Amino acid sequence: MGHLSTHVLDTMNGCPGAGMAVTLQRVRDGRAETIKSIVLNSDGRNEGGPLLDAQAMAVGRYRLVFAVGAYFRTRGVRLPDPPFIDEVLLDFGIADASAHYHVPLLVSPWAYSTYRGS
Repeated sequence: MGHLSTHVLDTMNGCPGAGMAVTLQRVRDGRAETIKSIVLNSDGRNEGGPLLDAQAMAVGRYRLVFAVGAYFRTRGVRLPDPPFIDEVLLDFGIADASAHYHVPLLVSPWAYSTYRGS
């Protein structure tokens, strides 16, 4: 059964992105509709499990919005105003609603990367 999950690794501090706010949106006709907003747990993951479970999975375009600037500020990192990276918007597609989509974010105040994980 398919589901969508994410996690964040803070590559500046070498730890999970605990406390980072993340918003999941569905994108249709160029408009984003918020599905849920979460705060990551001590492991940098959603405390409640998958962002979308098997029943909620649907083929389509999605966006994860990671509040990176706010996260690093709460960790005491001095950022310029405006910060180089404030929010990371990851747009991705779900083509198979029965598959597992894991979308991790590796991030610092100056760079980020992602991939489709397992």
